[in-house]
Amino acid sequence: MCGILGAIGEVADHSFEEGLIRISHRGPDGSSTWKDESAFVRLGHRRLAIIDLTEMGKQPMTVGPLTITFNGEIYNYLEIRKELEALGHRFASHSDTEVILSAFLQWGEKCLLKFNGMWAFAIWNSESKTLFLSRDRFGVKPLFYSLRSDRLVFGSEMKALTPMLGQVNVHPEFTWFVNNIHNYETTDRCLIKEVLRFPAGHYAYWKPGELKMDAKRFWNTLDHLLEPEKKYEDQVAHFQDLFFDACKIRMRSDVKIGTALSGGLDSSSVAAAMHQLSRQQNDGTFQRNWQNAFVAVFPGTPLDEKIYAEEIIKSFSLNGFYFEIDPVKGIEKLNDYLWYFEELFLTSPIPMIDIYRGIKQQGVSVSLDGHGADELFSGYGTMLLNAIKDNPFKLKSIKEVISTYKSTYGIDRSDFTVWVDGFAGKKKLLYHYFSKLFNFEEDDQLVKQLGHFNATLYREFHSFILPTLLRNYDRYSMAAGVEVRMPFMDYRLVSYCFSLPWTSKLRNGFTKSILRDAMIGILPEKIARRKSKVGFGTPFTHWLTGPWKEYILDTIQSQDFKNSQVINASQVTRTVQQFYKKPAPSWEDGNIVWESLMPYFWEIAFFKKLNYVQ
Repeated sequence: MCGILGAIGEVADHSFEEGLIRISHRGPDGSSTWKDESAFVRLGHRRLAIIDLTEMGKQPMTVGPLTITFNGEIYNYLEIRKELEALGHRFASHSDTEVILSAFLQWGEKCLLKFNGMWAFAIWNSESKTLFLSRDRFGVKPLFYSLRSDRLVFGSEMKALTPMLGQVNVHPEFTWFVNNIHNYETTDRCLIKEVLRFPAGHYAYWKPGELKMDAKRFWNTLDHLLEPEKKYEDQVAHFQDLFFDACKIRMRSDVKIGTALSGGLDSSSVAAAMHQLSRQQNDGTFQRNWQNAFVAVFPGTPLDEKIYAEEIIKSFSLNGFYFEIDPVKGIEKLNDYLWYFEELFLTSPIPMIDIYRGIKQQGVSVSLDGHGADELFSGYGTMLLNAIKDNPFKLKSIKEVISTYKSTYGIDRSDFTVWVDGFAGKKKLLYHYFSKLFNFEEDDQLVKQLGHFNATLYREFHSFILPTLLRNYDRYSMAAGVEVRMPFMDYRLVSYCFSLPWTSKLRNGFTKSILRDAMIGILPEKIARRKSKVGFGTPFTHWLTGPWKEYILDTIQSQDFKNSQVINASQVTRTVQQFYKKPAPSWEDGNIVWESLMPYFWEIAFFKKLNYVQ
């Protein structure tokens, strides 16, 4: 994993080099630039060396007429390389980068469907004077670009592009981003005017002088659904095989690997699979020597999951590293961390950047994490009740869903348990109630193909929550020079899970049933049957009423705050003051304060710094 940058057209050398410097955190192991002077082409690369640590693995890399700058990993590169060697290709390195180039020479854009991995890359063909851009299926790796009549620039982060754009401005519809903070990631719109986001699951060919980037889709999960086994037990076995192989190929590395562990089901399952795989006979295709787990702890707050993480560490005899997040030091780091982060979000980047920096300090450059499972299996309470739509006339199914919801989330917020019992046998009344509650009238193709429950998960996975979280974890980890790999994002696993009925995901009062059952006998029972969910976050109320209070009050009194271009300073001030007047502000109250202040912190830490060096 690395940082990439490219420019086609007349761009000053110092501006390009400044762009590369701005993403040096993504690639601390080296910096290189390749030029095709005849076409005014520059490709830049900041290297985080993971596979083939020699000079032969260095980028930009050239094979024949093709030169590539690549950010990401192709986990099945060994299998693709073997296939290419049988077709007559020869390799000078042991890197996955060279495999991409040879695959592109052999199959063109069709090679993308062969790749199991995460990527954003650009290939320049010096013969046809054509650029090829691509981004992985689900957008795990970022890719931004800006196109004018006289030049194209592209790269891993917005800040890398802006030195080549001159004076930059906030997008004129900035408020729209604030109001759509959970889903703007799946649009091409960016916080900086003139910068666009290249879409996930797409590729594009572009020639100098073209005024539009005509991206074409190569992946749509709906086109790759499968026919699952009839018996649930067979589904569990199939899922387990896919999950373990997804973990195995993500353990391929020439540097130390570890895992960021929360103690929840998802990250614990990844750690358990890694442990099981490391005990297998070594076939030489993955790294078995790992034992480090890294845990963020928040003593005295609801976010602290240390006791669960300790259960995993003890069960698998791992080396546990615990990082207590210091909110006082967090204030000192806030501006630097927001510079790395670039975007708006509802939590602070401090805890997660801190833990990935801790991982790096232990000499670990790759972390296998559990992101993506919530959106595959319904890890959020609001998703569960959509299963009722799929069987509105089946009382047993309705009770199963409500029982799962209540036992997992403690209270029945929908208050309709009594309605179900009272309406038993009165199907028309029952249907009327749920159709009003859930708007059954929606009749789109997604629901027809997947059902209501899986359609909800599909939207969260592809369009709402997950793309934003993928972006966040790219920024968190790359700020520390750590590569995050996510077994639950394996496209084979994704296709299979969206092919399963909701009854394979909600069973016997449990969410994520197929994952839990696949890990029986592998995970400690305490974790496999755990129902509480915390997840990584920030204890804002705890911090705002304690170590951050003086800083926040000083902030809203500052002249910079009052002159902000992106917030209504008076309105935000009232929100903050009302928070501090409450004798016992809630968890949600703290989140609201951060949400109101975040655009201002972004403006000071990121936007105003963009124009500092041009």
